[in-house]
Amino acid sequence: MIKRFLFVAALFSAGIAGAQKTADPAVFAKAITPELLKKHLSVIASAAMEGRNTPSPGLERAADYITTQFREQGLAAGNQGSYRQTYQLEKDSLVTMNLKLGNNSFTADDVAPLFTNGENVHLKFDAYAFAGYGIVDKDRDDYAGIDVKGKLVVVFAGAPKGFTPSQEGRMASTALMVKIANAIKKGAAAVLVAVEAIPPRFKSTVTYRPSWVKKNTTTQPPVFFIGKNVVEKTSGYSFDDVTGAMDNGQAAPEIKNTATSLDYELQKNTATASNVLGVIEGTDKKNEYLFITGHYDHLGKDAAGNIFYGADDDGSGTVSVLAMAEAFARAKKAGKGPRRTLVFMTVSGEEKGLWGSEYYSENPVYPLDKTTADLNIDMIGRVDTERKSADTLNYIYVIGHDKLSTDLPVINEGMNNKYTKLTLDYKFDDPSDPERIYYRSDHFNFARKGVPILFFYDGMLKADYHKITDTVDKINFPLMAKRAQMIFYTAWEMANRSDMLKRDLKLPETAR
Repeated sequence: MIKRFLFVAALFSAGIAGAQKTADPAVFAKAITPELLKKHLSVIASAAMEGRNTPSPGLERAADYITTQFREQGLAAGNQGSYRQTYQLEKDSLVTMNLKLGNNSFTADDVAPLFTNGENVHLKFDAYAFAGYGIVDKDRDDYAGIDVKGKLVVVFAGAPKGFTPSQEGRMASTALMVKIANAIKKGAAAVLVAVEAIPPRFKSTVTYRPSWVKKNTTTQPPVFFIGKNVVEKTSGYSFDDVTGAMDNGQAAPEIKNTATSLDYELQKNTATASNVLGVIEGTDKKNEYLFITGHYDHLGKDAAGNIFYGADDDGSGTVSVLAMAEAFARAKKAGKGPRRTLVFMTVSGEEKGLWGSEYYSENPVYPLDKTTADLNIDMIGRVDTERKSADTLNYIYVIGHDKLSTDLPVINEGMNNKYTKLTLDYKFDDPSDPERIYYRSDHFNFARKGVPILFFYDGMLKADYHKITDTVDKINFPLMAKRAQMIFYTAWEMANRSDMLKRDLKLPETAR
């Protein structure tokens, strides 16, 4: 009797596996429509969500909406009975922000930290070094003739008119972080970066950081922005006159013997944020997992109350996760559910530094060694304004195809060729890509743990990227739906194939 039962059970399991292979995913992909995506995005990227800053009431409302959709679709709670995976943040409230240059004093209206070394900064100098634009390139060194070791260094953001750096992108000598790195290499004890207007997100009097990140105990110098008012009061000239003099070579780098002090103090408290997980349990391979991810946070509001709606970044990815969850849930109800367990996860804190996905990767709910892949979606609703080829309405950038697993391009290209026929562009997988896109979204926290990833992206780095004009009306919903369907087909194959994806390629050393 027992043998007969086992034989029937084996036939039943084989029947399940066979059903997956013969099921037509196109039947369920049709559920991913422009109308459905627009319906969800009109909520996620609405004014009521207030830009979904991490953390914020708007972010919580977005998480509630995602949770409700998962529940109504029939997805199980993904974290031991809860749809949330909550993590702790430390909240730093500004107590003191004072800069004194000679007889001029400035506060938080004119000075803001880019990054600091610890919670408190108290520095005094007898002089400061003015280093112009702070550019160090093969044919230019703005530090020539001055010794800045141990001094406060002042540099201007940007570049002189007509100057072309020897490298492009993030490694360009005119890039802010490169300038700061060069100042530190020259021995700066602290750096002030002069800008006409301090970026709004740096002027907040409340900042957050993950509680699990250890306090910085290195001696890296603090860096602060200073605004137009500081430049004009200190120099006695207009901001435009100062930059004009620099452009014309009339403002040479020099050491200014001016007494300077910088005081910055914070008060610590705590806050929380969460990832949202919904699950469709697999059949005969339910103890193996495929993740489909996107970040649901954005930049919140600026000091004037303007909302960063984040419709493309990453409202488009968030609602694509919801639409794919619905499509797979329909398949499950029709008896065509996935062999592997599908985990649909929207994460928070991406815009702050991949916080939510980092927390998950260090505190996984499901074993990472049993996670076959992560398909991450961050911006698939727009057209790259720099793309001039004829396929601008039929492409997607795919990142990660040549890393970690040789199965990745085979599966993705195979399903795309069969069903959607988009142009799969691997531009951003070029090792010399100056934008380093592979390292800039949540898939990276899976990749660094060895999980094969594919990242889908529209390339919209110009136009409305990180601006208040990234709104729902700019989204190309038919193209977005086609892209989401392509990802759905790729997920279908990964969830139902016999084997997990091979892990036969190493992650580049620069990614570790």
